[in-house]
Amino acid sequence: MDGKRIQNYWSNEMQAMLDTYKQFQILIPAENRNGAAHNGEDGRYVETLIREYLKRYLPKDLEVLTGFILRPAVKTGLKNRSRKNEVDSHSTQLDILIYDSAKYPIFQRFGENVIVPPEGVVGIISVKKNLHENDIVHEAQALKAASKLCRCVDDNGQHLRGPFLALVSMDAFEKKEKTTEQWIFEKLEGVYSKEDDYFDDLIGYIGSFNKWSIFKRRPQDGEVGEYIFFNHSEEEVHMGFQFLLTGILSVYYDKTRNYISRPGFTAFPSHRACDKKLGDIEVRAIR
Repeated sequence: MDGKRIQNYWSNEMQAMLDTYKQFQILIPAENRNGAAHNGEDGRYVETLIREYLKRYLPKDLEVLTGFILRPAVKTGLKNRSRKNEVDSHSTQLDILIYDSAKYPIFQRFGENVIVPPEGVVGIISVKKNLHENDIVHEAQALKAASKLCRCVDDNGQHLRGPFLALVSMDAFEKKEKTTEQWIFEKLEGVYSKEDDYFDDLIGYIGSFNKWSIFKRRPQDGEVGEYIFFNHSEEEVHMGFQFLLTGILSVYYDKTRNYISRPGFTAFPSHRACDKKLGDIEVRAIR
C-alpha cells in the first residue's frame, strides 16, 4: 500500500497547525520563558486551535464542542429501562466533545458550550498546552469517569461502542530516571481495574504533537488493551493528529452505531513498526 500523498498532505497540514500556534507566542510573548504572556489565554488558544482543525476534517454530522455530559436516569429507546436503578449524573467540564448532533439532540447550548446526553458522544479530548506529570492520572481518571457515563445499550441489549478518549498537548515533560513513555504506561496501569473497567474505558491516545504518541490498539478479541509508542521524526509530525482522527472515525463508523462504510481517510507509512510495545493492561472483555 502507498498512501504517500495522504501522508505528505497530513504532514503539511499539521506543520501548518504547529506554525499557527507559534505565531500566537510570537505576537504575545512571555518574558523569560517559553509560551505566551498569559498562561490562561495560551491554553485556551491551543484548545481552540485543535477544535478548529478537527472541524475541518470530521464529517459534518459531528460537531466539535465543549461542555458536559448529562446521563439522565430515564427510559431510552421505546421500552429500554436499563437505567431504572440509576440516578441522574453528569461529567466534569470536558475540553472537547465530539458529538453526533445529526442523530442526537442537545439539552442546552450556548455557542459551542453544551450539555449533551451520552448516546451521541463520539469522542472526548482533554487538552493541555504543556503536559505535566500530575496530568496523567488526573486526566485518565476524568476521561474514564466520562466514558462510564456513555455506556449505552439499544432496545435489543446491544452495547454501543464507547467514545474515543484522548489527552493531547503541544509539549510535554521528560522523565530522567526512566523513559517518559514507560513512566506514563505504569501510571495508566494504576488507573484501570480488570474488575470494574472495559476496553472502551481505557484512554485511546496520549500525545505531545511535536514529540511522540502513545496509542491504544484495538484487538479483534480478548481482554487487553495494547499500548504502543511512536517517537515523531521530523517527517512524522502528522502522526498525533492522525491518531485522533483515526480513533474518532473508528467510533463514528462502528457497526454498533450505524452501517455506513468507513472511508479511506488517513494513511500511515506502510509496515511502519512501533518504536516500542509498552505492554498490556488486562480489563474485561470487549462488549
